[in-house]
This record gives sequence, C-alpha cells and structure tokens, in this order.
Amino acid sequence: MTRMALAALAVLALTLTGCAPSNASDAEQPATGLEPQTLSVYAAASLTGAFDELATLLEHENPAVDVQVSYDGSSTLATQIAAGAPADVFASADRKNMQPLGDDALVGPATLFAGNTLRIAVAPGNPLQIETLQDLARPGVITVLCAAQVPCGAASASLLANAGVSLTPASEEQNVTAVVTKIAGGEADAGLVYATDVAANPDRLQGVTPAGADAVVGHYPIAVVADSAHVEAAQAFVDLVLSPAGQAVLAAHGFLAP
Repeated sequence: MTRMALAALAVLALTLTGCAPSNASDAEQPATGLEPQTLSVYAAASLTGAFDELATLLEHENPAVDVQVSYDGSSTLATQIAAGAPADVFASADRKNMQPLGDDALVGPATLFAGNTLRIAVAPGNPLQIETLQDLARPGVITVLCAAQVPCGAASASLLANAGVSLTPASEEQNVTAVVTKIAGGEADAGLVYATDVAANPDRLQGVTPAGADAVVGHYPIAVVADSAHVEAAQAFVDLVLSPAGQAVLAAHGFLAP
C-alpha cells in the first residue's frame, strides 16, 4: 500500500473517530473482525492454489489474522496432528486420513467440501503419445505415482486395478506436488495426479483423462482441530471454505462439488 493510501486511511479513521456516537449503547457495540492471531491450517498438497486464495480472503475480512497454511500429503499431516502439531484446521484429500483423528477426538466434526478426480499427467505436447493407463506400463516409459498411503496414491491404485493395469513406478512420492515436480522437471515421463494439479500447471503439464476416472472420486473433508488455540478463527476458515464464496474459489481451481 502506498504512503498516500495509508495517509488517506489514517485521515478516514480520524474522521470516523471524531464523528463516532458518544452514547453508551453505541460505545458498547463489539468490534468487528477476529482478534490478532496466527491461524495454522494443515491442508492436502492438492489444495495449494485454492487455499492460498481462501487464506487471503479470510485475512482480508479479518486484517488482524495471519493465516499460515502448511501443505503436504494428508497422511503426513494427519500423523503430525496426532503427534500434537499445533494445527487449528485440517483439510484432508480423503476421509481415510481424517477418520482416525475423529475416532480419537483429535478433530471436531468433519464436513466434506470438495471432490477431485485423477488425470494422467505428461509433458506439454505429450511427446511419448501416452493416452491410456496401459501406456503408463509401456517399456521405457518412466512413470511416477503417489505412495499408497497418500490419497492420490490410493486413488491411483484403485484406478489402475479397475483397468487391470499393473506397473512398477520409478518412484512413489509422499505428496502429489512431488509427482508434478518430477514430470514438469523432466525426471519422469508421466504420472497420475489430480485434475486440479493439471489445471494449476498449464505451462508445465498436459493432462489426459483416463477411462474410469469418473468412478474414482476423491472426497475432501475439513475439520477444526480439537486442541486448537484459535477455535473461533478456525471455525471462521471452515465456514469460509463451505460458503458459496469458498465453493466458487474451489470450483475455479477445478474441484468438484462435495
């Protein structure tokens, strides 16, 4: 913000203060917005673009709040929360990694807020002409996948099994962002990532929709962490994600409705 803009805001603030009503009922009205605090959101790596935008929206509505989002594989984040990591909100890319935290009362009630499907990701131009899941197992094709305990890995395993495809990946990554990085960096020829990852990297990846993708849908739950020191702000973030505005942001990033 420029000095001129800051000065204008200061003048406006002084003007509003000078014109403020002096009666007791007006003076007792609560201040709007949340108290100064840092809100820690743990979110699946595939949510990066959308949650960065939603964090900015919450900060805009509550200037005293600093939203810090940590992205990684859902299984990694769930393990950290179970070990006592100071998270306030957890957004998982599947119900499997949320469920144990709920069973142990480590998070509050979880609500589904988005869905996602898989795509075959290749380099722009698709130089190896990879069009099917069977092509991922072709000799000479370097394929990378998410590890089985990560939601994108579990979904990939289901998709491949449904198609009767068996393959040994060159590597199994701990989050979908690592798969994207290897393909975009030329370390791999192809991999399975979410549709939203392809949409977020139009200059780095090209996506191919494999047969059966619509039958393997990832469902994303979100919950307030039980030991959160910022419950009100945490709930405000969850409410924003579930709101029409939040759902519009998620849709713009390619997520399906929950």
